[in-house]
Amino acid sequence: MTHALEIDPQPFVLARDDTTLAAERVGTGAAILLLHGLTATRRYVLHGSTALARGGRTLISYDARGHGASTPAIDPHRYGYDVLGDDARAVCAAADLDRVSLVGQSMGSATAINVALRYPELVEALVIITPAHRGAPSPNLAHWDALAEGLEQGGVDGFLAAYGAPRVPPNMSETVRIVMRQRLERHLYPTGVAAALRAIPRSAAFAGLAALEAIRAPTLIVASRDEMDPDHPIAVAQEYAARIPRAEFVVEDPGQSPLAWRGGSLSRIIGAFLDRQTPGAGVRLSG
Repeated sequence: MTHALEIDPQPFVLARDDTTLAAERVGTGAAILLLHGLTATRRYVLHGSTALARGGRTLISYDARGHGASTPAIDPHRYGYDVLGDDARAVCAAADLDRVSLVGQSMGSATAINVALRYPELVEALVIITPAHRGAPSPNLAHWDALAEGLEQGGVDGFLAAYGAPRVPPNMSETVRIVMRQRLERHLYPTGVAAALRAIPRSAAFAGLAALEAIRAPTLIVASRDEMDPDHPIAVAQEYAARIPRAEFVVEDPGQSPLAWRGGSLSRIIGAFLDRQTPGAGVRLSG
């Protein structure tokens, strides 16, 4: 069943030493912290779905430093994964959360693992959505630098030109470009996103894939298939599932759009997983 509630987001702002993070809280009950991907905003973890909040959980989300409505770091190098992990911990403290389930997509998934390894006492459970990080700096820094320069010099059009044609089936290419444009247009401080594009790929969230074996929190891996989401290879998600003790793994059926892109379906999967870990903490979602 679901609660017949009006979901009213409660915005809050967290001042850090070198940035101000724009955040919001929705719902009541056991807490979930949402962590978005690079060049995204807090909307792009569950894509606007409030099903988990309507099902009896609290959703805490925020724009990572330099993204969305959060201000750029004063130092353009202050975007590494340890910094992002400390931001996540600070948001939890500001929301009076001693224990929280972390739900992260792409960059957010690496941030969630960084928190789980450095602050395990904080983490109730992990949901890792379309991971791509291998525990080392990116081997293709020139690509990320070109995206940053394109954004700085030409705005959204410059970024898209530097990105090039999406590596998806031709009938999906224009749709992907439209979504990328819509996502990029949500940022108040493009210079902050550009700084993140340069700094984050040069950072490591954890020390190699073997570090994943130390995770003790119950973990769900949500993968996507390479045909639709080649930037988040299914092989990386499978490696995470093999390394993390007792991790569960889910991926969409062949021919379907990625689960990571479908907020309602993704919320139902996350809710069912969390209910299995903490019975009674939330209300199982239906429909």
